[in-house]
Amino acid sequence: MSTSKFNIGRARTVCRTDLRQLTQAKDFWVPMAVMGMIFYVVLPFLLLGSLSALGNAAGGSASKVGQVLQILPQATREAIPDKLPSGKTVTDSARAAYALAVYLFASLAVVVPITVGNAVAASAIVGERERGTGEFLAHSPAHESEIYAGKLVASFLPGYLSTLVGFGCYALLVNVIVGPQVGGWFFPTRTWWVLMLWVIPAFIALTLSVVVRVSGRVSSTTAAHQISGLVSIPAVVVSYGLSSQGLAKGIGTTVLAGAFLWVCAAVSLAQGMRRLRRWRLLGVAIDA
Repeated sequence: MSTSKFNIGRARTVCRTDLRQLTQAKDFWVPMAVMGMIFYVVLPFLLLGSLSALGNAAGGSASKVGQVLQILPQATREAIPDKLPSGKTVTDSARAAYALAVYLFASLAVVVPITVGNAVAASAIVGERERGTGEFLAHSPAHESEIYAGKLVASFLPGYLSTLVGFGCYALLVNVIVGPQVGGWFFPTRTWWVLMLWVIPAFIALTLSVVVRVSGRVSSTTAAHQISGLVSIPAVVVSYGLSSQGLAKGIGTTVLAGAFLWVCAAVSLAQGMRRLRRWRLLGVAIDA
């Protein structure tokens, strides 16, 4: 029997059950961990390490690499340090590495959490039917809104946790490789803190609120993953654009972008909580 009043305890139970099952799924975590390692560690190490090597090379290569700075707005170029505390001029390759680390790797904060979260959210509802547990959940005391909220949080936490862990590894890598060339440890910048703690969570919540709703309307996990892939592509593009603009224009723009995304996420969440129907967990009369 369901109730119309939202109960946080029941939503927490749904979330905890899903997370417990997820922690036991090695076939899920191992590929996601490998993907995170590639995006947060391997690719940045190769690119930043290559720029650092060019900075120590003789000839014209070290100076030509500074041309990458020309693709950035004037205000952004001015924010890149050109002098060390000792007064020594920062090399073009070091400034290019700084720009790459701070302004051009914003997609790293988007791709991994959305991919991880979508993988969980896509099977949130339809997966219950395929595992044969949908009937149990449908006859539980939890209200439809509590089931939806619990499933959403269970999808959000793995994605955002992967972001925080990967971001910590990325920050350490950036400071170790680029820091000595620009006068010391500098990352994360203030705008990156706002991006990671304010903007990215809002975007993950917005994207997953749509994917969980989709999971309740399709007939198979395969179809849910296909549709979630279509959702994630424009999501990554839009999020990367917002993140890049925020990093380029400063904290004010980043805060406003995050506020807008949180409003959109709240609206989408409210709609999803209202539209989930208990009979969908049973796989009965599924509509298009």
